[in-house]
Amino acid sequence: MTTSKTNKLKILNDPIYGLVSIPNSLIFDIIEHRYFQRLRRVTQMGLTNLVYPGANHTRFHHAIGCMHLMQKAIQILRTKNVAISEDEATALSIAILLHDIGHGAFSHALEYSIVNGITHEEISLKFMKKLNEEFNGQLSLAIEIFEGKYKRKFFSQLISSQLDVDRLDYLKRDSFYTGVTEGNISSDRLITMMNVKDDELVIERKGIYSVEKFLIARRLMYWQVYLHKTSLSAETLLVKVLQRAKELAKQGIELASTESLKYFLYKTITEENFNDEALEVFSRLDDYDVFTSIKQWCFHEDFVLSRLSKMIIERKLFGIELQDKPFSEKKINKLKSQLKEAFDIPEEYIDYFIFLDTASNQAYNIEKPIKILNKKGKVKDIVKASDHLNLKSLSKPVVKYYCCYPKNF
Repeated sequence: MTTSKTNKLKILNDPIYGLVSIPNSLIFDIIEHRYFQRLRRVTQMGLTNLVYPGANHTRFHHAIGCMHLMQKAIQILRTKNVAISEDEATALSIAILLHDIGHGAFSHALEYSIVNGITHEEISLKFMKKLNEEFNGQLSLAIEIFEGKYKRKFFSQLISSQLDVDRLDYLKRDSFYTGVTEGNISSDRLITMMNVKDDELVIERKGIYSVEKFLIARRLMYWQVYLHKTSLSAETLLVKVLQRAKELAKQGIELASTESLKYFLYKTITEENFNDEALEVFSRLDDYDVFTSIKQWCFHEDFVLSRLSKMIIERKLFGIELQDKPFSEKKINKLKSQLKEAFDIPEEYIDYFIFLDTASNQAYNIEKPIKILNKKGKVKDIVKASDHLNLKSLSKPVVKYYCCYPKNF
């Protein structure tokens, strides 16, 4: 009896780019791995779908899109006599494919609540090293590039910089799924204009307007989508729920939860003790665990946990006020007394129902410039090369102060 070989050079249909091909069998096997498949169950934009109902795309979508754009970037650079070997091309594709593999459930919410002291980038690296063991060292070069240790500087710039493949995909993808057209950048045009000068990634002069549009689109997407006040409110509420659950777990109070989430609720996990066991449990933890648990917590006897959980499930989100200056103590105290009276919140719980923080956006960082290559082979920072008056102002961080509190239960 003959066994048929699996076709590993599959083609996927992506709603943004159309047909996306998997370049080789190693990348196919990495995509098929359960670590990577988990990304199908982690939303790209957390609870943003409570504001933009279409924003249900996942980290899996984004990673596949990044891999596709990286293949295009490699192809373009090769046509411009930038030598990239097959091993380097595979390593670049793997590095960008796995750059977000360490994201927890609902993307950033877990980082601010129950998995403390370790970032998603550090967890991504742990996953990559574990996969490297399973794939007999075939990811070593990808890891070197991901860590920024490879001798060719522009490789790490393709993975992480102000005009990297990651941003080129998520802006276009998030714009598509939210319906916010201001973020619809021309990633094809930007990649076509890429070149390398003195081992640095540059954009050719004729692509300058596309870079300007990219920076403005990034600013608009931040205020209109990523830092939209209702998105901030929903994210804040989710973090508060998980923090309260963690506090109750520390007190030894029984919480209905999935086994994967329970592990992180009842253990203090930091960078020091994030070992193989923690990584294994993390690889089974996704959005489904969190939402299943929150649905159960709606009926918990704890006043704070049950109220906050119901607010998420029923979409009765915190009200939110944004302003350019910090909120005064007088204003906060007034809000607290109004909340206590209106919703009968006991004094000891009031701080769970009012939350102060800041949101900041810097569309362009002049310390890590996007460089423009002119016809004479000279390189200039986009701010100096452009005649667009707004680009300099885009480099100034804009900070807004916000205050969240319930409008109703």
